[in-house]
Amino acid sequence: MPPWIEYFAVAVCAISGVLAADGKYMDLFGVMVLALVTAVGGGTIRDLCIGAEPVFWIQQPYHVWTALGAAAVTFVLARFFHPPERLLSVADAFGLALFGIAGTEKALAYGTPAIVAIILGIVTGVAGGILRDVLRGDLPLVFRPHVNLYATAVFAGALTFILLQSWLPPSGAHRYWGMAVILILRLVSMRWQLQLPTFHTRGSRPL
Repeated sequence: MPPWIEYFAVAVCAISGVLAADGKYMDLFGVMVLALVTAVGGGTIRDLCIGAEPVFWIQQPYHVWTALGAAAVTFVLARFFHPPERLLSVADAFGLALFGIAGTEKALAYGTPAIVAIILGIVTGVAGGILRDVLRGDLPLVFRPHVNLYATAVFAGALTFILLQSWLPPSGAHRYWGMAVILILRLVSMRWQLQLPTFHTRGSRPL
């Protein structure tokens, strides 16, 4: 995995963490914590699961500086103009795509079975956002009713990546196809409100 992908993913997720603080009246320290947790939370859980020691941001502290730098710039710029409401969702979608495949590829490199690698790709993509939403006092996006394709998009992209790696000669392009699948599914689902069926028993009232 080229290093720039993880750095870019960290920056994008940090930006989404700052944007998520809008309306929560957090100070600079609170916003930085939210951004950092969003940026490195999923990858930290992944590394702990596969036994990668030290975890990626301790091994390469530039990830922390990248997250804090992106968060600081976003914090300052947001004071001069109000970001579009959908900017958080778009930034989150890019982070989902980048980290989803990065997590899958790293898990495979540590010898995990394909299904485990897919699960860890999902964890890498969504866990930071879960921690972000919990810290800001909201129900995590991935668990909200009527949410557009989220973890499902990561599953599809990770599966695409693994199938391409299995069926075709090894190529770095496979990871970009996987990222594209995640990003396109997430953006298309937001545009046309695509959702998975919700669970309810007969006679229950939907929320």
